[in-house]
Amino acid sequence: MRPAPKKRALLLAAAALVVPASLTALGCAAEEKAPQSALEYAENARAKYEQGVRALEAENWEGATEVFNELKKKYGYSRYARLAELRLADADLSQDKFAEAVSGYKSFVHDYPNDPEVPYARYRVAKAQYESVSMSVLMPPLEERDLAAVNDALVSIRQFLADFPATAYSDELRYMRAVVVGLLARHELYVARFYLGRGKFDAAIARCEHALDAFDNSGLEPEALVLLGETYMKSKEREKARAVFERVIKKYPASPFIEPARRFLAVLGPAPANTAPPADATRAD
Repeated sequence: MRPAPKKRALLLAAAALVVPASLTALGCAAEEKAPQSALEYAENARAKYEQGVRALEAENWEGATEVFNELKKKYGYSRYARLAELRLADADLSQDKFAEAVSGYKSFVHDYPNDPEVPYARYRVAKAQYESVSMSVLMPPLEERDLAAVNDALVSIRQFLADFPATAYSDELRYMRAVVVGLLARHELYVARFYLGRGKFDAAIARCEHALDAFDNSGLEPEALVLLGETYMKSKEREKARAVFERVIKKYPASPFIEPARRFLAVLGPAPANTAPPADATRAD
């Protein structure tokens, strides 16, 4: 970071003691202008920041990055130097540099935890994590991939909404949460089917139950329950299966998954007399 004006003046004065007088005036004239006042310092920082913002708005990413980095170097003690860090992260996100953007926003939150721009930075962390998933259209289907980034996005979204439940970003983050929860629930059901196809019933049951418990309101509850009931059937736990299918019909009457639930119940036949449904298969959602 460039030394403050007072410190620079002291350094130049010290240098004058050892530099010949004939060179001192020339060196000072070439390297240093008159010291800035506090007002000039702030105004120059503001002007440099506005220059960077204009470059950012024009999508001149290279120019904006250069200006903001220069601002941080020359005016590091100004409020605009902090804001420059956010704008650099904004530039990264605008270029789909998701990892760099997340790192920049998180650094801002870590370094300036009481800054009024912290909610914005945390919102942008969640947005960058969320968008990093939607950009992967050329990769295999989402349910077939490692969804670590999706999990990270869900954690960031939930923490933000818990800390800032009523901000301008809340509605957008709730929408993103719904999408992310659906993706994660779908992934669990994909893995459950994989295990079911290989006869690993306990693992399939665990995945279905995790989808129901961890990703509530995903919209996939009827599908998860039918898959859970099918797994119980194949593992010879007929009464647990029956309870799950009946739960689908009772709780989700408008769902298309009541049809497979009914078909499975027909295969199971009438329930044995005086048999209570298993408690774990009929727990409330």
